[in-house]
Amino acid sequence: MNFNKVNNLAGFAVCAIACTVYLLTMERTVSLWDCGEFISTAYTMGIPHPPGAPLFILIARFFIILFGNNPATVAIAVNSMSAIVSALTILFLFWTITHFARKLIQKNDEPLSRQSIFLIISAGTVGALAYTFSDSFWFSAVEGEVYALSSFFTALVFWAILKWEQQSHKPGADKWLIFIFYMMGLSIGVHLLNLLTIPAIIMVYYFKRFKVTRLNTVFAFLIGCAITGFIQKFIIQYTIKGAGAFDIYFVNELGMPFFVGFTFFFILIAAGIAYGIRLANKRKLHYAKLGLWSSAFMLLGYSTYLTTMIRSNANPGVDMYNIDNPINLEGYLSREKYGDWPIAYGPDFTDKAPFVKTGDQYVRGKDKYEISGSRYKQDWGNTPSSHLFPRMYDESNDRGQVDCYRQFAGLGPDDSPTMGDNLKYFMKYQAGWMYMRYFMWNFAGRQNDLQGFGNPRDSNFISGISFIDNAMYGNQQKLPDSAHVANKAFNRLYMLPLLLGVAGLLFQLKRNRRDLLVNGLLFFCTGLAIVFYLNQAGYQPRERDYAFVGSFYAFAIWIGLGVLWTKQVFEKITKASVATYAASALCLLAVPVLMAQQEWDDHDRSQKTLALDLAKNYLESCPPNAILFTAEDNDSYGLWYAQEVEGIRKDVRVVVSTLLGTDWSIDQLRYKVNDSDPFNVVFTPEQVAGDRLNVVYYNKMPGFEADKYYDLHDILKNVIASDDPRYTTTSEDGDVYHLYPTQKFSVPVDKKVVTANGTVNANDNVVDSIHIDLSGKNFIFKNDLAILAVIAGNQWKRPVCFTNNSTAQDVGLDKYTRLNGLTYQLVPVENTNNAGINTDLAYKNIMQKFDYGHANKKGVYFDEENRRRINTIKLAHAQVARGLALAGRKEEARKVLHRFDDEVSQANIPYGFTSNRGNMHNIFSLQFLESCYQAEDLTLANKVAASIKKDLQQQMRYYQTLGNTSYTQEQLVNNAYMLLQGQEGDLSYRQTAFAQDILSSYQLLQQLAKWEQEFAPKKGSL
Repeated sequence: MNFNKVNNLAGFAVCAIACTVYLLTMERTVSLWDCGEFISTAYTMGIPHPPGAPLFILIARFFIILFGNNPATVAIAVNSMSAIVSALTILFLFWTITHFARKLIQKNDEPLSRQSIFLIISAGTVGALAYTFSDSFWFSAVEGEVYALSSFFTALVFWAILKWEQQSHKPGADKWLIFIFYMMGLSIGVHLLNLLTIPAIIMVYYFKRFKVTRLNTVFAFLIGCAITGFIQKFIIQYTIKGAGAFDIYFVNELGMPFFVGFTFFFILIAAGIAYGIRLANKRKLHYAKLGLWSSAFMLLGYSTYLTTMIRSNANPGVDMYNIDNPINLEGYLSREKYGDWPIAYGPDFTDKAPFVKTGDQYVRGKDKYEISGSRYKQDWGNTPSSHLFPRMYDESNDRGQVDCYRQFAGLGPDDSPTMGDNLKYFMKYQAGWMYMRYFMWNFAGRQNDLQGFGNPRDSNFISGISFIDNAMYGNQQKLPDSAHVANKAFNRLYMLPLLLGVAGLLFQLKRNRRDLLVNGLLFFCTGLAIVFYLNQAGYQPRERDYAFVGSFYAFAIWIGLGVLWTKQVFEKITKASVATYAASALCLLAVPVLMAQQEWDDHDRSQKTLALDLAKNYLESCPPNAILFTAEDNDSYGLWYAQEVEGIRKDVRVVVSTLLGTDWSIDQLRYKVNDSDPFNVVFTPEQVAGDRLNVVYYNKMPGFEADKYYDLHDILKNVIASDDPRYTTTSEDGDVYHLYPTQKFSVPVDKKVVTANGTVNANDNVVDSIHIDLSGKNFIFKNDLAILAVIAGNQWKRPVCFTNNSTAQDVGLDKYTRLNGLTYQLVPVENTNNAGINTDLAYKNIMQKFDYGHANKKGVYFDEENRRRINTIKLAHAQVARGLALAGRKEEARKVLHRFDDEVSQANIPYGFTSNRGNMHNIFSLQFLESCYQAEDLTLANKVAASIKKDLQQQMRYYQTLGNTSYTQEQLVNNAYMLLQGQEGDLSYRQTAFAQDILSSYQLLQQLAKWEQEFAPKKGSL
């Protein structure tokens, strides 16, 4: 039997299984998070967020064309690309496992027996299928994101170095090395994960070509790390930085066109590499020649970033950071807008690291590059508390950074951290909570899909073995159903994949320590090394397990090798042939088959359409030719997809408020995008270029009265934008900051205009001007300034809408907003008891235009983030129904409520559902319930109340089991209340994490009881 032939056929068979699984379970349209951005930019050849993914965009565009270049199949095409490249990742994983397994079985190149071949193939099959059905990898394999393609490149280069290892004794084998670095260069245009394979690759090369000693092994590892750092800093960043400096010099000093200096720089690099290769050939410097060829091909692969500048110059609809010149490309690649963090040396959160000036900020002008401000960088080493290995460095608390430090390091409110606390935080949070928990999700089991913040209820790993899980987290059988047995992410793997992987690791340790070191480096560098580098601070907006799939890939190799260990164990009790087949069958059933059975229901997205439907609901809630300010990724990216791909409501201008603090985002408002005409943003391009007006400061000035409202347009144009010394101040570094002399602004209202264009209704009490009071702010950031500029320049000619009222609240406009369905429109009418509801329009939009993500179909899974989006839709129904009921239109109110109830199945998303962030799911449902009572729909109210009550009662029972069970419910609540008030509350350490939930659950139950009594049918009534 020919091993290579069997190995190839079996590999493709496993690949086909994985491909079938992913194609069957993939989402048929856009998903939440960044998928809408990537799919829409692939379709329009636009620019996604930094550091971009130009190769991903090009390959995705190819798939879109392959699927007919039809808007109806765009998402299917890109998602299919992820599914197919994920299946190819499984193919290379299979061949990698069989490579290692063959080395453990075959001795001295002796022919392999049929039984040995079967065992090797079984190892590859079990390991590859285990990774196929692993939680994190499966999640990325069925959506249009970069992580599937990134994993493919990681698998490809690791497999390629093993192919080189097999052929290293043959002439020309080093071509595999050049191929590897070319693939790495290409992979930079997808994601940087691939670079972390370099230390493992270097070790394979070292073991084949050099004398192996302990000192040399350490030296080889350090060389691998140095090469990784060289590529990350010099090839990726400094080449672009140098090219940008050349372009500035050629344009500003030599008067040449843009891009000449940029081009000349890379011509110099190419010439230098060519000369170096020629010299290395002449002097027979093999390693120098190999390094230069590798660098050349890596740069060639990296050149996909040139397409970013080309595409950006075409001004596509999605053009993040306007990368139309080398200077912007430099900032784009370095993610300079995302901030910096210390890695090896820095402060504790008790100190704020100062900012130091590092140079001038340039922007592209009409004929040359112009200075628009200064570049600053935090000097992490310049604080009293700076030390090695800083883990608790972020002094801000906007995402709960300091709270997270104190929670996981066990610090009191006034305690200052020590080095021991930094290490404790690293071990418990960064390495434990933000890595090991994810690792165990994949190979031990998962508790539920509630985002975890360190408590024993939400998204811990579990074993599935009751006494173990109960010892770790308390009685799991007492968990609310929605966080336990009714949660589809409740996956019990009984630690079998973990145990088989550990067995494979130990087996490889015993038989081939060099290969163990190679795979161990891959495991470490794509796992804990990322943890060390990212230095995560505070609670994250989402779970980050997708960042560590490379290390899970490496562990899957050990799972495959665990089959060999199992066979060895079986040999002790039966003959070898029986042991081979028994071990293979047992491992297949106990690991990949179990994983597939447990995880299919929470990875099947084949019927879900919520991300697209949510976007459609937002857009259809906007009047024609509106501008829509959004707040976050899951509001914005789905909207981009709906407009750019499916052509839905292209008259609406979608603006991400958090990105509006950049010159490129403001400038995009100056030109037409799709069917949306330009906006007047008051400021000139020069006034907002670069860092200008990044923040403006309030300063009392003579001539401006504190209680008077001043015209917003006048203040923006003639004061804030002015360079008059009266309205500016200069810092010690020479930077100019602009000032504003009042915190109260007005926007006049032309009643004829707002009546004629439908901004107000005929019976509205229209104000003469809206008043904006920002007395609570002593400074305004550029993004809020830009929103105010749009409103001032618009003069009520076009509708201004918000996806949520908090954005309007941030700029003092919330009392002038009115709900049109799912969006809030700015109107010159103060909110009344009707809570700002445009009842007629909102009713029409909900009843005729809203969709619900197929939430009424049987078995559709909505994870926590999807449920949050459904809650947004639920709240809109509750608000509109309340407005209708208060207006006496109770029949219409009931129709609105039943519209939601009919379209959102209780089996998929119950009204009562345990959630983090303060019981928000039940709070939204309670508002829906209140509207049911106001609409006098007691049948629906009873249904909603029963679901909420069941979940809240289960929560309270669960919280009581975590501490002193002799406490009554009232005593438990009183202790939780005292703790939240900063007093001593007698709660166990497990209960402490739920103090807010204990209190809110009790309060919600009290409200339910009150309403049940208040709205109960009276005796004798029909």
